[in-house]
Amino acid sequence: MVSVEFAINNKVYSVTKISLFIANYGRELKMRIDIRRKRKIEKAMEFAEKMKKMQEQAGAVLKKTQEEMKQQADKERKEVEV
Repeated sequence: MVSVEFAINNKVYSVTKISLFIANYGRELKMRIDIRRKRKIEKAMEFAEKMKKMQEQAGAVLKKTQEEMKQQADKERKEVEV
C-alpha cells in the first residue's frame, strides 16, 4: 500500500504540472527523511511563502481549466423551454 501511495503522490499531473506532494508540501517526495535537521525561522518563512505562491498558481490553473471545460460542455447544450 505504501508504494501505491508513493506513486500517486509523486505523479506529475498534466493540468497542474506538479505532483500532489509538491502541491501540498512544496518539495519533492523522498523516501529518506533526516529528522535531525533544524530549520531557522527565516527558512520556514521562505518555505511558507513559496507554498502559498505554488498553491495560488495551481488554483489559478485549475480554475482556468474548469472554465475551459465548462465552455466546451456548454457548446453541446441546447436551451430547453419549461
